[in-house]
Parts: sequence; C-alpha cells; structure tokens
Amino acid sequence: MRIADLNLDLVRLASAPPVRHAVVDRASWQAVALQVARARGRLVSLWGCDSRHRGPGSMVVSAAYALPDGLLWIDLPLPGETPSYPDVSTHFPFAGRMQRATADLLGIHADDFADRRRWLDHGAWIAQGFALRAGSRVRSGADSQESDDYAFVRVEGDGVHEIPVGPVHAGIIEPGHFRFSIVGEKVLRLEQRLGYVHKGIERRFSELAPLDAHRLAGRVSGDSTVAGAWAYCMALESALASPAPPRAQWLRALMLERERVANHLGDLGALANDAALAFGLAQFSRLREDWLRLSMAAFGHRLMMDCVVPGGVTADLDTAMIVRIHSQCEAVEAEVRTLRATFDEHAGLQDRFIGTGQVAPELAAQLGLAGLAGRASGQAFDLRCDQPWAPYEELRVSKAGSAAGDVAARVAVRFDETLESLRLIRTLCTGLPAGDRQRDLEVTTQPARGAGWVEGWRGEVFVALELDAGAIQRCHCHDPSWQNWPVLEHAVIGNIVPDFPLINKSFNLSYSGHDL
Repeated sequence: MRIADLNLDLVRLASAPPVRHAVVDRASWQAVALQVARARGRLVSLWGCDSRHRGPGSMVVSAAYALPDGLLWIDLPLPGETPSYPDVSTHFPFAGRMQRATADLLGIHADDFADRRRWLDHGAWIAQGFALRAGSRVRSGADSQESDDYAFVRVEGDGVHEIPVGPVHAGIIEPGHFRFSIVGEKVLRLEQRLGYVHKGIERRFSELAPLDAHRLAGRVSGDSTVAGAWAYCMALESALASPAPPRAQWLRALMLERERVANHLGDLGALANDAALAFGLAQFSRLREDWLRLSMAAFGHRLMMDCVVPGGVTADLDTAMIVRIHSQCEAVEAEVRTLRATFDEHAGLQDRFIGTGQVAPELAAQLGLAGLAGRASGQAFDLRCDQPWAPYEELRVSKAGSAAGDVAARVAVRFDETLESLRLIRTLCTGLPAGDRQRDLEVTTQPARGAGWVEGWRGEVFVALELDAGAIQRCHCHDPSWQNWPVLEHAVIGNIVPDFPLINKSFNLSYSGHDL
C-alpha cells in the first residue's frame, strides 16, 4: 500500500525523503492506523500540540507513519476542554507509552486505552500542570503533588521474587528503573519505568529562534548529535523550501557515518567487556579514541556537536584532511576485520552471545522493533536504502541484517554497518562536490511546516516542525528508543539476570532521547 491509496487530502512538503501531510477526522484517524498496520507499515511517532493560536479551544494529536513511498504526517484536531482521540496501541503496541506521555504533557487521552499511569510526570508536577499547554507552568517542589507509588505489574507464584534496579545506577548512565520478577536467576518479567530525565526540551524549542534551535536538537541525545541536528535542519529547510547546498549535504553524510562508526566501536568494546573479554574493550576503546580525535581535528568537536547548522555545516575539509580521513578508514577497517575474527573464534564470547536476548522476527514486527536492533531481527528497514535522500541516493548503501535476533546478531549487524560506513566515508571523501558549505536562510512569517527524517546509528530520527509568525510553534523530536525500550522487556524474558547487562548493551537505548 502507498500513501496515495489512503484517500486523504494530501499536501506534499518540500522534504527529502518525501513527506505528505493531511488533516483528518476521527474516523480517518482510526482507518489510517488500521490500514497502515494491515499493510505492515510502521508508526514512526505520535505526539500532541496545543494549537489554540489557530483558534479557540483547539488541540491536535499527530502521528507519522512510514510507507514504501515516504512518510505520512496526519493531524487530528481535538476541540473541547477534555480532548481525546482514538487509541492506536491496539495496532502499534509501543504507541502506549507515547499516548501516556502525551497525556502527561497536554492532558489529552486516548479513548479506551486502559493504562492511565503517568509516564513522564512522576508526581513532582503541580496538579493540572501540563508542560505543553499554552499558559501552563509546570513546577516542582513544595507546591507539587506527592510522589506516587508507581503500580508495577506483580508476578505471583511460588519462588517468585522481585529485584528493583535503579533509577540511580552504579555507573554514570542516566537514570531508569528496572523491576525484575524472577525465579532463581531466570527472568519471568521485566518492567521499566523511565522519564526520570525529563528536561522540558519540547517546551524549550518554542522559546528559541528557528535558526538557533538546531543546537537543542543536537542535544536531545548526545550520542546522536549529528542525526538530531540534521533532522531538525532538514525540517527547517523543508518548511522554508530551501535545501542545503550539495557540498553541505555530502559533509553532513560524512559526519553522520563517522557518528555511526564511533558508536559501533564503543558498543562493540563494551559488549566484549560484558562477556569478560577485556581485550576487546581495550582494542575498540583505542580505535574509538583515535576516531574521536580526528573528528575533533576535522570538525572542531569530538562528537561533531553544533557542526550541522541550518543551511549547511560550520566546517569544511581541505585536501590534507580528506586524505587523513580516507587513510584512517583504511587502517580502522583492517583492525575491525581482525577483531571480528577474534570475536567469531572466541568460544566463550560466542557462548554468551548466541541465543541470548533473542527477539524473533515475528515478535519484532508485532512490537515495532526499529533501527539496528530491528535489522538484527528481520526488520529490514534502513532509510539510507529505502528512502534515500541527498547524497544517499548516489551512494548505494548496502543494508545489514539478520533473522537470528539475539545478541550475536546485533553484534554482527554492528560489524557489518561499521565496515559499510567506512566504505561510505571513503566514497564521500573522493566524491565531495565543489561549492558552498552553507547558504543563508530567511525565516518566513507565514505559517509553515517541515519534517526531518534521518537514519541515525540507533535508527530513524524524526523531527516535526511547525512555524508561525517567524517563531517555532511546535517542534517534536523522536528517537527510535521509544520503539525499542518496550521490546527490551521481552528480549530478557527467559534469560538469567547476569545476562541483562549484555542484552541491554546490545540494544544500547537512549534515556535522554526518550525523556524529553
């Protein structure tokens, strides 16, 4: 099925990959969810907006769906003081958390959706305070509600007991609570509670100038700063119908692939360490450190933060730096291939990886598993291949994948993607077009909307942007961790508790990208 088959009044946005927008009624909202689910399309994101600047008493709930011919963004206006909308979690289970977050932020609820537990509001917000409602202030402290006792699902039976982990952890990772129900060491159930690092980012966007907000988008999840900033800039350039110059697009892609390699190198080392192969951690840490140092030399920041800007990029590459980057890719590829052989031949490592944290393709499809974790479970979606935008339509990306769905498969996908990204970076270096690295953008005073849709290292990063009177009315950023956190609860079932860190690291999901 294609977007045109949905029989909606569509407006095509000036986006690449292609994005179409439609305003729907309640019946169409339900029909679209059903038809997309039946056609094995994907729900990318669901969010809400207080749109009372458009008219009295009106809010909007929005959804973005991925289909073979692009992205469909639909808006459902919700008039009235107690707005609600039809539940879509029956078709897309992971939407439940998005619906709960939308209820916390705006006070709008999905009809017949049974789980009314708060998700982002942990009882520290004042009563009736909704962070994204116009004129509402959310405060914490003496005037806040008392923190509630979150209603975790209990597992009953002989020998069953619970292990609470977090939200504060022994390491430097961000806070999240994991409630294990176990018999002996075998995990019967895992339930997560996230939202501890909610920072008010979506509200903050409306206080920033459109030409400055890319810096905030690049900080939604620091390990995906290039992907986040590019998705925001793509959305802004879409709204203004003013794409970045070709050279800038190629430099953005080069940075995006360097970001992908940096994260895979770090995670491959950490996975080896979690399986007691400290040698792997040492070698991949060395490679990643050298990789980040060259990023610093080339772009002025180890993570390339604030390097992707509206209209282009901040830094260009001279011939000498292009040669250094190209040479580094060749050297790193040789070492990665050697380390892969070491991993594959290490019996103890493979014993820990194979069959651990398995997510079968059927379950992955049902739960909407996305990104590299999805590709390791038979979900062959990669925007660089399926919806290529400049310059990826010229690069012929080779898609990694597996149907095994275990830690070993996720490790193999990381190796494959690392090697492919090294090839892509060399291609980008040799084919970098001449021309400007940035063009000036003029922000319109007329209402405008744009969307950004980028394949980051973890999966697809999405930004929906609405402008009016030269200001940001709404900017919604979506990290693929929203899709994948619920699947982690299923991946750990039947495994032993000591394998949870290994399974968790094989997904390596973002707390910050989830808890905006």
